[in-house]
Amino acid sequence: MKTKTLTSVGALHPLLFFMTVYVVALLLSIFICSSIFYSLNNKEMADHGNLPAPAEVKKEMTMPVATAVVLR
Repeated sequence: MKTKTLTSVGALHPLLFFMTVYVVALLLSIFICSSIFYSLNNKEMADHGNLPAPAEVKKEMTMPVATAVVLR
């Protein structure tokens, strides 16, 4: 009888699984880090000369005032 050679692949299953998880995590981390990097270093935002001036905003401090009246 011939023996099946697939048992050696079965023994490598945990190693192949963790290598696959490592590669997928590495690719996702590269994608996420590069997208954060490129969003922070946006070319349009780096050129400050072409940005319009912000509109003037009036800042008034309004605070609701409540008083308590005590009657005796």
